[in-house]
Amino acid sequence: MHSEAVASRSAEHRDSSRESRRDSPRESRNGTPQLDAVSLAIIQQLQEDGRRPYAAIGKAVGLSEAAVRQRVQKLLDQGVMQIVAVTDPLTVGFRRQAMVGIHVEGDVESIADALTGMSEVEYVVMTAGSFDILAEVVCEDDDHLLGVINQRIRALPGVRSTESFVYLKLKKQTYMWGTR
Repeated sequence: MHSEAVASRSAEHRDSSRESRRDSPRESRNGTPQLDAVSLAIIQQLQEDGRRPYAAIGKAVGLSEAAVRQRVQKLLDQGVMQIVAVTDPLTVGFRRQAMVGIHVEGDVESIADALTGMSEVEYVVMTAGSFDILAEVVCEDDDHLLGVINQRIRALPGVRSTESFVYLKLKKQTYMWGTR
């Protein structure tokens, strides 16, 4: 009886390994993961509900629970996605948010790297347009925001000027853009 259970588990592991390898995310020549239809469907399932059980995802996409678990882990390891709790900053004590537009003199990337190291900065993007960088800042209050902008962001060598767009009310915050 025991040997039958071991053989059954071993066969299931072989099947799930085959399912996981078949059409699983691979890297393209430029190092970006190429996602097949099954991986995209898994991502969509998790975007709808990040706590959805692997068994339910497997049923929806046609894989075993073990194969889904392996696919999800690979997507996480490759940096394709993250599974996180998204909060409304106001409800957890952060009363002031702002988007800060930054004009840079010199190396934009070094400023962007410095911004990513600041705990108050949640989002950094290098842009083509009227600003070189946009950074979303989440702070406890106006004094905290002023300190971050004046004493930390503007103090970075190469920051020429900043313009702040203070959020008055958060109407929509979602990460449900789906997959294409």
